[in-house]
Amino acid sequence: MNRYPVWKYVLIAVALLLGALYTAPNYFVESPALQVTTGKATMKITSDTAAQVESALKSSGIATDGISQDGTGSSSSVRALFRSTDDQFKAKLALERALNRDPVDPDYIVTVNLVKNVPKWMQAVRALPMNLGLDLRGGVHFLLQVDAAATLETKVKGIQASARSTLRDKNIRHTGIERVGSRIEIKFRDAATRSAARDALAGQMADLAFADSGEGEDLKLVVTLKPDALKRTVEDGVKQNISTLSKRINELGVSEPIIQQQGPDRIVIQLPGVQDVAHAKDIIGRTATLELRMVDKSVVPGTESAATIPLNSELFGPEQGGPLVVSKDVILTGDYISSAVASFDQNQQPAVSLDLNGDGGRKIRLATRDNVGNKMAILLKEKGKYTILSAPTIQSELGSSFQITNMGSAEKSTELALLLRSGALSAPMEFIEERVIGPQLGAENIAKGLYSTVYGFVAIAIFMIIYYHLFGVFSVLALASNLLFLLALLSLMQVTLTLPGIAAIALALGMAIDANVLINERIREELRSGNTAQASISAGFDRAWATILDSNVTTLIVGIALWAFGSGPVRGFAVVHVLGILTSMFSAVFVSRGVVNLWYGRKKKLSTVSIGTVWAPGLSVKE
Repeated sequence: MNRYPVWKYVLIAVALLLGALYTAPNYFVESPALQVTTGKATMKITSDTAAQVESALKSSGIATDGISQDGTGSSSSVRALFRSTDDQFKAKLALERALNRDPVDPDYIVTVNLVKNVPKWMQAVRALPMNLGLDLRGGVHFLLQVDAAATLETKVKGIQASARSTLRDKNIRHTGIERVGSRIEIKFRDAATRSAARDALAGQMADLAFADSGEGEDLKLVVTLKPDALKRTVEDGVKQNISTLSKRINELGVSEPIIQQQGPDRIVIQLPGVQDVAHAKDIIGRTATLELRMVDKSVVPGTESAATIPLNSELFGPEQGGPLVVSKDVILTGDYISSAVASFDQNQQPAVSLDLNGDGGRKIRLATRDNVGNKMAILLKEKGKYTILSAPTIQSELGSSFQITNMGSAEKSTELALLLRSGALSAPMEFIEERVIGPQLGAENIAKGLYSTVYGFVAIAIFMIIYYHLFGVFSVLALASNLLFLLALLSLMQVTLTLPGIAAIALALGMAIDANVLINERIREELRSGNTAQASISAGFDRAWATILDSNVTTLIVGIALWAFGSGPVRGFAVVHVLGILTSMFSAVFVSRGVVNLWYGRKKKLSTVSIGTVWAPGLSVKE
């Protein structure tokens, strides 16, 4: 009557083994480590970099526990493990001296970190340690604010270029376009031409406000950005910056960083486990702004024509990827690029295929229509400095989809495509708040959370064994398996565990044992009714299941609502809470019944069960 088929026991055994496997990485201690990442977007980590790191450490007489290259592309890094923090910090100084030609403008960034010593075979099956939040592991907290003034300047530059192209296409003559602060002044000789220019620009750009000024032959059309358009520009910039920062912060090797919007123009960044605040801040702060501009063909660097640079152009030297003279008018910025993929051109040479949004397609079409055969420069701006990534030749009028050719190598096209997709910030930002949570405080929080969970488990176990005897032991075994399954799932899914998450684990223990209490009490009721022991066990599990399912489903709905509408700590609590409900239903019913069936199921003539005192006259149910 109460026997499980073999496959169910096999399933339970496999689940317990997998639970133990994916929980085990959390018990490995952390080793001091250094992570070497690129300090400039134009540089990359290769196997040669790993060899340089190894050579520099050997020459300094610093022993390591292993050097490896992690990740690919722009998120690649070299990681070195050490036996002590003394070796770690000595190695940091040695690598910074050996790898960087200029300490002020470093080629490589060496970041202090901690890495768990998880065996390679465990990592191969994704058995990784659980991610710990800022309150448990320590780390840094940054609050950044989008620079509205710089955002406005970038936007106005784009409007200036668009206005020049629009007036040229409409054959409307003007005597000059100047950018004065946050407004653009266009000069005309007569009012009719000024009126025609206003109509042409208003038809192309709905976000602009226009005002007339001047008199006689010195007439001006003052163009400004509407306040609601500026607000919308800042909001869009924040959203794109969050996406970009998520990819850039991967360079730090941070497990589950938290990057989220706060208010209309602020971004919160939390980096658990990061010890080197200065380098973390440097990597976040160096995120670049991408610009596309035309190369000034009237000036050839290195010739007599380069003696005088036009007012609307600027010269980039060899250290910036030049020499090249580039127009100051910005054709396009990175926020107009919707997709960038490495591909091959018609001659099977490496290229980058770009897709622009609607406005970006219009801008690039207007800019390239009269510039076929000329070069267009792709610039990256980092810390106020420009670097020329590429200067391809325009083969034909470009639209919403086009290719950048003459890339030289497939590797270079892949890197540029990745940079165009995720390497540019649409709006500059500045740090307005910085907090550091030390690892010692995090360790104290972990200890308190661990003690609360262990003491709670022990208290529940003692109560269940005293009150339900052997069935209490079965319940404790099911509760232990539930905790094992929950920790394994958190590790497998790489969920970030925080203090609210630990509270959710403790709550999951209470809810899981509640299901066993319902089962045990139901078995007692069947025994009171005069049923045989085997029939009572079967009926107790079957009839308690409906109640357990109802109570857990209603709680699950609340957990899902917290996850859907909550944020930060609330959402972290909800994730652990929902997973705890699912594992408790499996362990309290499936695992618990399996243990009971294994113990009592083979006894055909079972007269008593050890489930505590059943208050029924004349019925002995103690063993």
